[in-house]
Amino acid sequence: MNESIIVETGQVRTLAELFRERVRRTPSRSAYQYYDVGRQRWVDTNWADMALEVGRWQQALLRSGMQQGDRVAIMLRNSREWVLFDQAALGLGLVTVPLFVDDRPENALFILNETGAKLLLVDGKQQWQNLAKLGDRFETIEYIVSVAPITAEDSPADARLESLSDWLFGLQGELQTVALAPNDLATIVYTSGTTGSPKGVMLSHRNMLTNANDAAELFRFNPYEKFLSFLPLSHMFERTAGYHVPMINGFVVAYNRSIAQMPDDLLEVRPTALVSVPRIYERFYMRVQETLAASSILRRMLFSLTLHVGTRRHYYRQGLAAWSPLLLLWPMLNKLVAKKVLDKLGGRMHMAVCGGAALPKEVDVFFNALGLSLYEGYGLTEASPVISVSQEGSNKPGSIGQAMKSVMVRIADDGELQAKGDNIMLGYWHNPEATVAIMTEDGWLRTGDLARIDSDGCIYITGRSKDIVVLSNGEKVPPADMEMAITMDPLFEQALVVGEGRPALTLLVVVNSLVWSDLAREFKVDADDVSAFNRHDVKQRLLDRISSMLKQFPGYAQVKNLYATLEPWTVENGLLTPTLKYKRPQLLEFYRQEIEAMYNRNS
Repeated sequence: MNESIIVETGQVRTLAELFRERVRRTPSRSAYQYYDVGRQRWVDTNWADMALEVGRWQQALLRSGMQQGDRVAIMLRNSREWVLFDQAALGLGLVTVPLFVDDRPENALFILNETGAKLLLVDGKQQWQNLAKLGDRFETIEYIVSVAPITAEDSPADARLESLSDWLFGLQGELQTVALAPNDLATIVYTSGTTGSPKGVMLSHRNMLTNANDAAELFRFNPYEKFLSFLPLSHMFERTAGYHVPMINGFVVAYNRSIAQMPDDLLEVRPTALVSVPRIYERFYMRVQETLAASSILRRMLFSLTLHVGTRRHYYRQGLAAWSPLLLLWPMLNKLVAKKVLDKLGGRMHMAVCGGAALPKEVDVFFNALGLSLYEGYGLTEASPVISVSQEGSNKPGSIGQAMKSVMVRIADDGELQAKGDNIMLGYWHNPEATVAIMTEDGWLRTGDLARIDSDGCIYITGRSKDIVVLSNGEKVPPADMEMAITMDPLFEQALVVGEGRPALTLLVVVNSLVWSDLAREFKVDADDVSAFNRHDVKQRLLDRISSMLKQFPGYAQVKNLYATLEPWTVENGLLTPTLKYKRPQLLEFYRQEIEAMYNRNS
């Protein structure tokens, strides 16, 4: 490997310096790849061109009156424009405030007003029209810049609104990097806000650079890796793994066109690495299982043998099992089965990282058994965000890996996992009470998760200190674990366990309409008639399916009744956070009448 390509830990002190150093070292190498709709092909941008454009964007920010320390907000899909804006702002000492593209206007309004953002960059008229519904309630925004062209017909008249092309027109300038200290504030990232208003996490250059350096040291395969970026850059997981780490190591980043086009993009871009939340891996796993169900007995047996041998091979490589003569079958099984399955991911992928939520063990084992190294990580926005990640040689199923190089972890007396290090946030923006609440008196971050650490330093999450349902008889159940188990059945898209203070558990569930249409014919009911879910025979068969998915849970952790719907829970209807986590209080209130009906003896 050409070590000069990599920006080593300690060689730069800020994210702005990192960008400048990357440009200096590899000016002509490809930096970002995106699909140009006009030319109908993928296009590359090198680092020298990125630097020229960042300098131009900086001139526009200065002309707009932005001064060091000002907050500027960004509401874009993943794109090179996201990086251009962020780097232009960081180089001038501005503080970027990322917003989720599909977030509710009220949430965006709260964040913009609380941070006092002066400038907002949006994708186009859709984002602006959604925000414009709130009228003139934006208290501090002076400029609204749209990447897509804006005309008078597209949006309400607003003197602050202009197209990116007009904002940049006639400008050019050298890349600027003002003098900054590592502890200077770089960004304010708002947590999802599953309860109440979201909180703004203040992260410094040191916070993010420390975490990115640790991650970059773990994943240095070769200088020609290519990442496919699709998780929102407004989330710290993607911002670290799919933006900062590639910049440190000199990897290429390709931007996914859309989730719907993900299968095509995987085949066309042929990435070598993927970073994702569990749902993407779960969906791929389920599609393979559905294909197998329709295959011949011989193919199913061959696939089962491949998983058995592949699992033994993975365990052997992690030091968890002895060598077996069965491993001699792997080259043949890899060629006949495993490689053909993984070719659907582009054919070059050798590493994947999963974070954001717990990964079902069977999905974890599935990918590793097929030969794709799947590493599970764990973290919080407040930790910039990674606290731990699995590593080659200690990639144990069920573990979230070992603590990052610069992170210290401990288990508190009550079993809570706590962390400390240079990656831990400066605090919450304008919320000192919340900052005090999440930190211990001796300066450790409370994660809110219960955990244990084995003799190798591998961490295992054992529960959530707060997200526990306590039944009226005192029995405690982990709702998130049960919900994850239930949604492993392709019939159930989303599930929420209910039962706090109740005598038994009930369930709110969103049914997959495609799978349900086949079952509806079997039940002889109209697939669009949601009242069919209340038919005793239909409900009982749904409950039977759910029970089969909960066999590993205690007897008291069984669902006694359910309410099913075909209407999904989304960010738009206010029932999911932008990171797709359930807003439990809102869901319980939204379905309050249905929940009461489930506990009515006559229901």
